[in-house]
Amino acid sequence: MKHILFLLILVSQLAMAAPASDQINLDIGTPPVMVARHALTQRSSRLVRFYEAGVIGLGYDGMVKMHDGSRLTLVQRQIAEKLIDQENPDRNSLIYALAEAHGGQDAQPVARAAQIKRWKDQFHAGWWIEDASGNWSKKP
Repeated sequence: MKHILFLLILVSQLAMAAPASDQINLDIGTPPVMVARHALTQRSSRLVRFYEAGVIGLGYDGMVKMHDGSRLTLVQRQIAEKLIDQENPDRNSLIYALAEAHGGQDAQPVARAAQIKRWKDQFHAGWWIEDASGNWSKKP
């Protein structure tokens, strides 16, 4: 019985420690957040042309993914893949930094969900977004 009580207390403490998605300040200015955000901003103009061409899109997990590289030359495909390979670790770094600024690792799922929502909201109409089933559709 003591073990069950201990587990209930532990679970309730963990639930209280993790912030709600509306409690995540995505605009917080801690140094790690600013570094990650700067890296993402520096690359964004190079990604836009691939978003607009329908080559890459926003994956369900918030990561940038190849949507349709069939029309690309080998060099263009390599450029797109390199940008994706650079972008996604920086996206994860941003999410990790946001979670750390809001209490640590326990806040990571909430920080990830909040940041993915922001990325989806910022996506332009006509750019490709992946749903939970892996299907792609253009943002209206």
